[in-house]
Amino acid sequence: MSSAPNAVPMVDLRKQYHDLKQDIDQSLSDVLENTQFILGSNVKAFESECAEYLGVKHAIGCANGTDALHLAMLALKLGPGDEVITTPFTFIATAEAIAYVGATPVFVDIDPHTYNLAVDQVEAALTPKTKAIVPVHIFGMPCDMAPLVSLSQKHNLHIIEDCAQSFGATSNNAQTGSLGDIGCFSFFPSKNLGAFGDGGMVTTNSDELAADLRMYRAHGSKERYVHSVVGYNSRLDEMQAAILRQKLPHIDRYNQERRRVAARYNEQLADLPVQLPLLEAPASETASVPVFHQYTLISDYRKPIQAALQDANIASAVYYPIPLHKQVAIQNEMTSTPSCPIAESHSERCVSLPIFPELHNDTVDRIAGVVRQAINNA
Repeated sequence: MSSAPNAVPMVDLRKQYHDLKQDIDQSLSDVLENTQFILGSNVKAFESECAEYLGVKHAIGCANGTDALHLAMLALKLGPGDEVITTPFTFIATAEAIAYVGATPVFVDIDPHTYNLAVDQVEAALTPKTKAIVPVHIFGMPCDMAPLVSLSQKHNLHIIEDCAQSFGATSNNAQTGSLGDIGCFSFFPSKNLGAFGDGGMVTTNSDELAADLRMYRAHGSKERYVHSVVGYNSRLDEMQAAILRQKLPHIDRYNQERRRVAARYNEQLADLPVQLPLLEAPASETASVPVFHQYTLISDYRKPIQAALQDANIASAVYYPIPLHKQVAIQNEMTSTPSCPIAESHSERCVSLPIFPELHNDTVDRIAGVVRQAINNA
């Protein structure tokens, strides 16, 4: 896309950095002066601050969101012969982590309005091999967790929350990442709480799981140079933790601004033949507050919308063009072919518009106007 003055990116990381530049630069300078680069004071402090914010007993930093999911699978002892139910409408990391431990991904279709796992279809997908469910709070909309928690208790299943896109989102006044056995977060730069590189975190209220998660992230060691299992090298970087500590106090404001942008889009696009994202969970679900990591439309006019936006130097994206059960890499890990017509249809028609806290209302209106003209001219 052109770098013209009126160009609009999907996310503008520079504005957020400039807003916190003095504090971030000072925090990085302090790390360089202290030379505590691995699991230093900032990682420990950030873990404590996140645990308090998320309402969990343990928050454990790791290298990235994919590792967070992998570590969760390892800590819960999932492996060959086990089935793990999840959504096909998400980034491939969710299914990759299942495959990493040799377990089998089982896909259930999505709710057409929330784009999340259709929780009312999960029980029918259970088999004696089912050991866990991985709901993904896609685009920052919390999955309907109450029935999943009840189902997991009834069938003795684990729940791993994929919170890569939902930092700060709540369900029934509880933070995502606090509702299952383990929560998994990503701090990829474009996330609602984003680092300046890769970073991740796992959360849990279990002392036993926390000990195992820390062991697996550090080469399988609970005591230095004593290794009880084959582990991994997956540590949150000290400098990334320092940056994230500066951003964490602002996360509620950032998320509120994202909700402002989403509401503005919905107001401007309400009369068009497109499906707009929900501003809150359906009445049938537990009350939730989304955080709009993405603002995603469902439209038969995706191609003309994207073409018009490109001509206007406005970014757009498709999350996700191929559902996971159609990805060759994941099909090789499956033992059955699921029926996921809604996920397939949404993948063919979804389009995401720019959204970030610093996006001004007049720019939102300009983007909406381009979308409107594209549909009217189609």
